[in-house]
Amino acid sequence: MQIPKNTVYTVSRLNGEVRQLLEGQLGKIWLNGEISNFSSPSSGHWYLTLKDHYSQIRCAMFKGRNQSVSFKPVNGQQVLVKGAISVYEPRGDYQLLIESMLPAGEGLLAQQFETLKLKLAAQGLFAADTKRALPKNIQRIGVITSPTGAAIRDVLHVLARRDPSIEIIIYPTQVQGDNADHHICQAINIANQRLEVDVLLLTRGGGSLEDLWCFNSEALAHTIYNSALPIVSAVGHEIDTTISDYVADIRAPTPSAGAELLSQDRAAKAHTLAAVQSRLQQAAKHYQLKTEQRLRTLEHRLQRHEPKRRMQQLTQRFDELQLRLSAALSERLHRLSRRQQSLSNRLEQQSPKHKLVLEANRVEYLANRLQTAMHDTLSHNEQRIKYAAHQLDTVSPLATLSRGYSITTDAHDHIIDSIDKLEVGDRLQTRLRHGQVTSTVTHISPIELTKAAT
Repeated sequence: MQIPKNTVYTVSRLNGEVRQLLEGQLGKIWLNGEISNFSSPSSGHWYLTLKDHYSQIRCAMFKGRNQSVSFKPVNGQQVLVKGAISVYEPRGDYQLLIESMLPAGEGLLAQQFETLKLKLAAQGLFAADTKRALPKNIQRIGVITSPTGAAIRDVLHVLARRDPSIEIIIYPTQVQGDNADHHICQAINIANQRLEVDVLLLTRGGGSLEDLWCFNSEALAHTIYNSALPIVSAVGHEIDTTISDYVADIRAPTPSAGAELLSQDRAAKAHTLAAVQSRLQQAAKHYQLKTEQRLRTLEHRLQRHEPKRRMQQLTQRFDELQLRLSAALSERLHRLSRRQQSLSNRLEQQSPKHKLVLEANRVEYLANRLQTAMHDTLSHNEQRIKYAAHQLDTVSPLATLSRGYSITTDAHDHIIDSIDKLEVGDRLQTRLRHGQVTSTVTHISPIELTKAAT
């Protein structure tokens, strides 16, 4: 069987064509999920997995993109990301290349805002040619706002200062919280039914995106668009922008600015300039939306042939190998550490220190036994000496002396035990119990034994 050459793919070719197919078909998408397996190697790129209860997808956010993220992602955090689907060709894994990241709550609102803005722009609600000019001679102004908020006080103060002749009719409404957009729509419809004012000022003070969310309602946008009365939107501070600002005939940056815009005590061209400027801004934003869409399409086409994408994949591959090397080194060090500990334990068990301790204990034991034996031997010998001394003392001449006898020696220390050893004139030493006596022989006479016995 012969296989046509053009139908045989290499793995690299297949992965490359799959990448181009995914990037060309899906383009940029928004994705909501929970972060897991987050890592940030030394290159500064971020790698993570986004998951929900049933699925997960690998993601990468390169250094040039993640520097604009205002928070440090952590595992378990819910986020909303925007990016393009691509394929990491070395592994054949499809992944999301993240361009922007927001916390889930704020991000969902921002996504809903952008989605609704694109939808309404496509329907023509922002078109500059649908904007109505303000009346040249305004006598009555209808203010749609909360009767207790700071915005109504600012509006009344500005109008009283600039043109006290203008009549003001307040259409009280809720401007924050659940169903606030429904109440605002009712107020606009009531004003259109009565037709008692020349223009409507929709206003409230500044706040967070959640606080101003009722002004991003699709129902409110259509109500403003369908209003027979011109509407000036003056919601929040200058940096705040809502859907009502895009749909309204004129957008004022603050409640006070809206009141000044409707005040006619200044030259009429100030009003005309503000209207032209607002329309120009709306037209520029509309043109910007179309241009951004065109630019995104061209970016997708450019990225198919851009070497930067290949460099990103190589960088990602390098980071992956670096993480694997780091893990392998860590495991190797851990094994070596365990082996070193095992050898240390074995060396400790075979160490002569234990034998030295045992021998030291044995020497101490033997020394104690020797000391005891010596003490016992000395005590025994002492008893024997005492006994011998007693026996010796019993037969000692000194003991005889204690009984009244004496010992006589000549000049040469010879004991005199017979008169045959003496001559007249010899010097004698006589030892008594407590001393000795020196004497000279003057007479020698034998003793008859019979007389001595008598």
